[in-house]
Amino acid sequence: MSEQKNLIIAIAISVAILFGFQFFFGTSELAKKHPATPAQTAAPAKTGMAGAPATAPATEVAPGGNGAGASFAGGTSGLSPQALPAALARSGRVKIDNGTVSGSISLEGARIDHLRLLDYHETVSNKSPVITLLEPPGSPHPYYASFGWTDNAGNKIALPGPNTKWQSSGGALSADHPVTLTWDNGQGLRFAMVFSIDKDYMFHIEEKVENQTGQPVTLFPYGLIARDGTPKTLGYYLLHEGPLGVFNDRLSEYKYKTLKDDGSIRKSTTGGWIGITDKYWLAALIPDQKIPVTANFRYAAGGPYKNRYQVDYLGGAVTVPAHGAAASSARFFAGAKETQLLNYYAKHDHVERFDLAIDWGWFYFLTKPIFYALDYLNSVLGNFGLAILALTTLIKLVFFPLAQKSYRAMTEMKRLQPRIAEIREQYADDRNKMNQEVMELYKRAKINPAAGCLPVLLQVPVFFALYKVLFVTIEMRHAPFYGWIHDLSAPDPTTVFNLFGLIPWTPPHILEIGAWPLMMGASMFLQQRLNPAPADPMQAKLFMLMPIFFTYLLAHFPAGLVIYWTWNNLLSLTQQWLIMRRMGVKA
Repeated sequence: MSEQKNLIIAIAISVAILFGFQFFFGTSELAKKHPATPAQTAAPAKTGMAGAPATAPATEVAPGGNGAGASFAGGTSGLSPQALPAALARSGRVKIDNGTVSGSISLEGARIDHLRLLDYHETVSNKSPVITLLEPPGSPHPYYASFGWTDNAGNKIALPGPNTKWQSSGGALSADHPVTLTWDNGQGLRFAMVFSIDKDYMFHIEEKVENQTGQPVTLFPYGLIARDGTPKTLGYYLLHEGPLGVFNDRLSEYKYKTLKDDGSIRKSTTGGWIGITDKYWLAALIPDQKIPVTANFRYAAGGPYKNRYQVDYLGGAVTVPAHGAAASSARFFAGAKETQLLNYYAKHDHVERFDLAIDWGWFYFLTKPIFYALDYLNSVLGNFGLAILALTTLIKLVFFPLAQKSYRAMTEMKRLQPRIAEIREQYADDRNKMNQEVMELYKRAKINPAAGCLPVLLQVPVFFALYKVLFVTIEMRHAPFYGWIHDLSAPDPTTVFNLFGLIPWTPPHILEIGAWPLMMGASMFLQQRLNPAPADPMQAKLFMLMPIFFTYLLAHFPAGLVIYWTWNNLLSLTQQWLIMRRMGVKA
C-alpha cells in the first residue's frame, strides 16, 4: 500500500512540477521590452561561393559595388518611429488584396512591408482590429521582406537598393492579377520584379534582368526578412518564438538572445526555408528548392529601435549574357500558421518540411494525431470544446480494458480496507512488519498495488499532447465553447473570489480561479474518495491536498485542457463507481 501511494504521489507531483515550471518559470525568458528598431536594410553578404568573395555583414554594409546597392546607410536606417499611417505615406505603394490579406508593397525599395491578416483579430471580439503582421521602416514595429541582386565586391554596377524608386505596371496585387515593378539603372541593365500571390499567404517573386550592354554581367540573387526591435515573446520553454529554418531536411531554431550573443549564424542548404516565427504567425523566405543557397541569421545593435534581426539567403552566381536576360525566382510566406495550409505547401508546392513551422515538440508523433483527431471531430460537431469531450471519450474506450483492470484492483483494495485497518492497529509500533503483512495480504488476494497508477500514467501523455495542441495551434486560438468560455486556448476568465463576476472587483492574477478549475478539483476529490486511503497518515494528508494544488495550478492553463481533465475525471469516476457497485463494494 505504501509503495503504491508513494508512486502515485510521485507521479502527481512530477506532473505538477513539470507544468508548474513551464507556467511559473517559463516567463524568465521573456524578451525585454525595448522601443522597437529600424536598422538599415541590407543585401546578404557573400559567403565564399564561387565568384562571390566574403564581405562585411549584411546588417552593416551590403555586398557589391559602388551602385545603389553598395551601402544601405541612409536608406532605411535612421528613421525615427512614427505612427503607421505616416510611415506608409513616405512612399508610393502598390495595393495588396486577395481577400485573405490586405496591405501594400512600397515602390521605394520594392519591399513587402505592410500586411494585415483579415481573418484574425487581436481579441475574441470581431470588432477588434485585425492582426497587422508586417510594417514598413519607420513604423512602430518595422518588419518586412526585400528581394534583389548583389554583385562581386569592387564592381561598379548600379543595383537597386532600399532607396530605389520602382515603376509599377498598375493595378492592385491580387490572386488573379500579378504586378510588375521595373527599374533601369541607366547603365544598360533593366530590372523587373513580378509579384504574384495565391488566395492565402504565399507570394511568388520572379526577378528578371535584361542586359543591353556588350558585356556579360554576373549577379547573385538574395532575399531577406528584417525585423527591428526585439519583439515581446511569451518566453515559454514549451514554445519557440524567433528565427528558424529548415536546412538539408533539418530544423534549426534560434532565440533572439542567441543571435544577440553570437551576432550571426550561417547555413548552407539545397531546399528548405528560413524565417521568423511568432506563436501563431510566420514570415518565411523560400528560395528555389533545387538551387544551393547560403542562409544567414544576423543581429545588429544600434539605431532608434536598439536591436535589429535579419534572416536572409544568397543564391549562386547568375550570368546575364550580353544583349540577353536572366531570371531568378523565390517565394515568401507571410501569414497564419494554419496546419492544413502548411501541410499543403509542404506536399504540393514541395516546400521542404514546412509543417515544422508549428512547434509540435519532441512528441509530435502524439501531438499531431491528437490535433488531426480534434480537427476532424470539430468539423463533425462544429465546436472544438465538444471535440475535446468526444476525443476524451474515445480515448477512454480505447484504454477501457487496461483501466478496467486497474479499477478492479483498486476496488479489491477498497474491499480489503477493514482488514488493512486491523493490521495497521495490530502492528502500530512496527512499520516494517505492518507493511510486510499488508503486502502479504495483497499477495493472497492476488492484487497488484501498483495497478492503481495506470489511469494516471495513461492520462499524462495525452494531457501533455493536448496542452501542446491548445497552446501552439492557431485553430484553437479564440475557439469558443459554451457559456463563459470564449477561447479554449485561454484560461477560464471567471474567478471564485468575485463570485464569478457578481462582485464588481477584479482580483489579482494569483486569485484567478475559475468555475471550470473548481469543477476539475471537485471531480478529482470525488475520485480520490473512491480509492483506498494511504496507510501513512502523512501520505493521506498530502494526497488530500492534491485536488487543491491541481485546482490552483490548472486555473491558469488553457480552459480546453481543464475541460478535458474534468471530463476525464468524471468518466473515470463513473466507471469506477459502476465497477465497485457491481462488485458489492460500498462507495
